[in-house]
Amino acid sequence: MNEKSIILTGGGTAGHVSLNEAIIPSLIEAGYKVHYIGSHDGIEKEIIGNAFPNIPYHSISSGKLRRYFSMKNFSDPFRVMAGVGQAFSIIKKVKPTVIFSKGGFVSVPVVMAAKLANIPVVVHESDVTPGLANKIAQPFASHVFTVFKETMKHLPNDKSTNTGSIIRQQLFEGNKERGLTFCGFTTDKKVLLVMGGSLGSVVINDALRKNLNTLLDQYQIIHLCGKGNKDASLENLKGYKQFEYVTTELPDLLYAADLVVSRAGSNSIFEFLALHKPMLLIPLSATKSRGDQILNARLFKKQGFAHVLDEDTMTTATFLAAVMQLDKEADEMIDRMLDVEQPKTPAEMVSLITQYEK
Repeated sequence: MNEKSIILTGGGTAGHVSLNEAIIPSLIEAGYKVHYIGSHDGIEKEIIGNAFPNIPYHSISSGKLRRYFSMKNFSDPFRVMAGVGQAFSIIKKVKPTVIFSKGGFVSVPVVMAAKLANIPVVVHESDVTPGLANKIAQPFASHVFTVFKETMKHLPNDKSTNTGSIIRQQLFEGNKERGLTFCGFTTDKKVLLVMGGSLGSVVINDALRKNLNTLLDQYQIIHLCGKGNKDASLENLKGYKQFEYVTTELPDLLYAADLVVSRAGSNSIFEFLALHKPMLLIPLSATKSRGDQILNARLFKKQGFAHVLDEDTMTTATFLAAVMQLDKEADEMIDRMLDVEQPKTPAEMVSLITQYEK
């Protein structure tokens, strides 16, 4: 059998890369030659390059999609058009049978080029409402898959399907003991994992660090603080371990955690749900985003899977109180999570994607 090729695209944040990262092993196992199209210096280049150094990574020009005024809004359309030309050349050379887009601004030129090259495109939307990149991509797509059922009302019925979440299999291979050892922790206290997304969160970092003395009486703390956000003065503090970012160690750290404080990106919260981790969500505010994390968090709160704090009104005291309340209700939250259907596997997602290949 001749080897088929597939192109994956998506980037800007880890959330626009994680599903692609999850399905790559299944695609390779199914006999596909995988190529990735991303930006020149986006996080997708680092994530895919580190995880799969043998996969060809193609960089293209792309403009950021902004919902606010910026002089770059006048120049970026030209960068997008340049990216369309670059992506078209890559597609003609690779000759993929299908292209899978996870969204993010870098995916727009790829999706447009795919239409010009007459290559089917499958799009995946993780949030409750489609992101701007996926809104642009939707008319060019052969099909759109969603994580939330609520997203379906924003899409054409004839070319959209709700699949639920897809979780990378490596996540279920975590080991609590390895996680504790990696941090130098013991089993004497519960472990609180605090993370602010792939880029980190100053608001969450500050709220945690202002409460460290109190929290360390009761918890050991793993803090994923984001690039450039480590505090050197806290480096040797007993019971507190800070990392800018972790990759292969994350499953072990999640297994070690008893409670999680996090932003409310779709991929992350469904991973916490799949691992039955009680969560306090602090979604990115509407002043800093299109409000997708707020919707994600509200739905999880409504279903009893999470507590939610508004970052615009959060104080040092309300942060501490919310963590303590989460701990009190953790067992009930876990019971509700145990009743949830297990997420689809990456192999099942690959089957869904490749049914649209040319």
